[in-house]
Amino acid sequence: MSWIDRIPLGILLVLAVWMAIAPWPAVPEPHLVEKLRMLGNGTLSKPLDWFDLFWHALFPALAVVRLVRMRRAG
Repeated sequence: MSWIDRIPLGILLVLAVWMAIAPWPAVPEPHLVEKLRMLGNGTLSKPLDWFDLFWHALFPALAVVRLVRMRRAG
């Protein structure tokens, strides 16, 4: 997983925030929140919805992994 450490942190954080709050404007709510709510309700059934959840959660998840790895490395 050293490839995660090579991603510039600033770019990763910008992408994470961007994908977490997309689309612009986030009305009525960002896609990530909508898809997580659908997952919790058990209504996330279409392949496009699963792809959307994966795509919008990818960069925030990578940012969390990167920050945890940085913290553990000291």
